[in-house]
Amino acid sequence: MTNTRGIGWAEESWNPTTGCTKISPGCAHCWAERMAWRLQGMGHARYAHGFRVTTHEDLLARPLRWTKPRLVYVSFMGDLFHDEVPEEFIGRVFDVMEHAPQHRFHLLTKRPARLVRLSPRLPWPANVWAGATVEDAAHLYRAEQLRRCGAAVKYLVLEPLLGPIDALDLLGIDWLILGGESGPGARSLRIDW
Repeated sequence: MTNTRGIGWAEESWNPTTGCTKISPGCAHCWAERMAWRLQGMGHARYAHGFRVTTHEDLLARPLRWTKPRLVYVSFMGDLFHDEVPEEFIGRVFDVMEHAPQHRFHLLTKRPARLVRLSPRLPWPANVWAGATVEDAAHLYRAEQLRRCGAAVKYLVLEPLLGPIDALDLLGIDWLILGGESGPGARSLRIDW
């Protein structure tokens, strides 16, 4: 489990997958990567390979044991839709979410194209929300891709916002999160963006 106190919209994290690779400018100062290396240095077994994409079979059933409803950030320490996460494993994650209707699960990805490709083969219960990160105008295509997935609720995370996004179409988008970057080397956020 990872502390989610710094993210106001999440009460719990569930990391059936961890790790990722950088694919766009928003990844440059990835806090999850920094945290993974820190946890590796502390001897945490789940991060023995640092930030390499890893599936955690033993964590799959964890949400089924939580009785009190929770707002859950899925793969807080990685990207569930990374190409290195097997489709079969993603299907099993969705199966768990489908069987835990008392919780609301938030999936966030910088890879909505894969999310859309897999979407027809995945169950989409109402308690599973899907989101995509858009850090600048050059990555607005992620919002368009996200709109095509089967989630009942779709959201965008403009974080870290690295430049102006003038033509943001919110049609089909139910929720928007906006924020800057923090930590070492943080890039500035201009309020007029």
